[in-house]
Amino acid sequence: MTMDDPRLQSVGTGQPAPITEADLHAYADGQLAPARLAQVEQFLAEHPAQDARVRAWQEQNALLRGLLDPVHAEPVPLRLSTRPARTAVAWRSLAAGVLIAAVSAGAAWSLRGMVEAGAARTLAGTPALTGFAQRAAIAHAVYSPDKRRPVEVGADQEQALVAWLTRRMGAEVRAPALAPLGYALIGGRLLPGEKGPVAQFMYGAEDGRRLTLYVTREVAGADTAFRFGQDGAVKVFYWVENGFGYAISADADRAALMEVSEEVYRQLKPG
Repeated sequence: MTMDDPRLQSVGTGQPAPITEADLHAYADGQLAPARLAQVEQFLAEHPAQDARVRAWQEQNALLRGLLDPVHAEPVPLRLSTRPARTAVAWRSLAAGVLIAAVSAGAAWSLRGMVEAGAARTLAGTPALTGFAQRAAIAHAVYSPDKRRPVEVGADQEQALVAWLTRRMGAEVRAPALAPLGYALIGGRLLPGEKGPVAQFMYGAEDGRRLTLYVTREVAGADTAFRFGQDGAVKVFYWVENGFGYAISADADRAALMEVSEEVYRQLKPG
């Protein structure tokens, strides 16, 4: 059901005021006016799909509060502590805003898989991710759930996408062909790295699963050995080759992900 569905335009009991997306968000945030509360609750009781959406928003709100609480608890930087009290408030608001922006990154991403496993990031026999592999996992979690705009440039413009990313990265990058393994190219985007641009290619399977290839030049050493790590539901195979770091991320079976990684390595290996 979408917000254009006529069923979203009334509570279903003859109420004159329509139930809007803003009402649902206000309800999820606990900021709905009391006079409107009963109407929205009745609407949700009659529309299970919308009720599930609201519950998911509430769950994400709770997860975000858990992430932001440490920011609010941090002391005000010394250089700001002698300024008026409102500066301290502004500092905490700015810090919280930056964290929210980093978490959301402009996409409707799901925190559930990563946060639920927060206490168990290092699974039995599975090392925790660090460096560019961890950033690849986060980027996958941010963009892969986005149904409307998961990429900046679509696969229908693959040649332009590759040329653009190559120019911005300062070295040739390519989108491997993974159709034989069940993944079609969706497109790609440019991401900010620690010191420069990073490329992300996204692929989709027929069952809706998505896989991303993260390509960065922010690496040290030349270790070509495949390494594996996991952050929540996101599994990552990564390696370094010829000055580039590559990371394949997906919520997928480890063996299947390894097969994809080997194919990507074969196609991108110099020569």
